[in-house]
Amino acid sequence: MAEDLSIIKGDKTAEYKSIIPQINALIDGEPDLVANLANTAAALKEQFGWFWVGFYLVKGDELVLGPFQGPVACTRIKKGRGVCGTSWAEAKTLVVPDVEAFPGHIACSSLSKSEIVVPIIRNGLVIGVLDVDSELPDHFDETDQIFLEEIIASLNFEV
Repeated sequence: MAEDLSIIKGDKTAEYKSIIPQINALIDGEPDLVANLANTAAALKEQFGWFWVGFYLVKGDELVLGPFQGPVACTRIKKGRGVCGTSWAEAKTLVVPDVEAFPGHIACSSLSKSEIVVPIIRNGLVIGVLDVDSELPDHFDETDQIFLEEIIASLNFEV
């Protein structure tokens, strides 16, 4: 297991292509879900310097805060509420260029300006979401969606 990441700076695609194999190496052979989510969030935060990156996991009728990197966050989110709850309800990735313009946005931090939320779908059910916030408006795009969906697909959620 690698304990240090090799952080490169360049275009977004090159950065993803550099960090994805490193994330895979971190989680390869590790059966603990919390450890793998924590290392994934930490690696993404180190590479990209996003304001907040983390996971919410479905528990009953709510998303419950899981491993994350960044300032304290909302602990529970109902299905259909905010960007995370909407991504869960619609089972699709949401790219939000301006969180203030998103109906029902939950402001865990007033510093967050844009967001991308990727649902974690296993056996046809959303079991959680990856949530990434930036303090910059219009920070996320289709490139982020493609690579973050790839990262989510590689995570083992069999606990």
